[in-house]
Amino acid sequence: MGAKRNVMLAIRVTEEERRQIARRMEQAGVRSLRAFVLKMAVDGYIVNLDLSDVHEMVSLLRRSSNNLNQIAKRVNETRSIYEADIQDLREHYDKLWEQANRILKGLAKL
Repeated sequence: MGAKRNVMLAIRVTEEERRQIARRMEQAGVRSLRAFVLKMAVDGYIVNLDLSDVHEMVSLLRRSSNNLNQIAKRVNETRSIYEADIQDLREHYDKLWEQANRILKGLAKL
């Protein structure tokens, strides 16, 4: 026989929070508020995401985009492209792919 539930918990929510709970209950196919809240409180997952890798990737994308725009402007003006420019772009794109792979590996661990 299971343990007797003899402790009562009470919380207050806003109307919007109540609507959100109702939507989540519907999505989960649960009709009992008590069962839903108990299941989420005891067995639910809390996900804290470290987005520093994503911020780094956005920074790399900005730098690569700026470099590409500068090179495109110079090519339009001079009608030539330098090997150093191509190498710079390759290095930036390699860093982008490395960062993307780090992010994907981190997400796979969730």
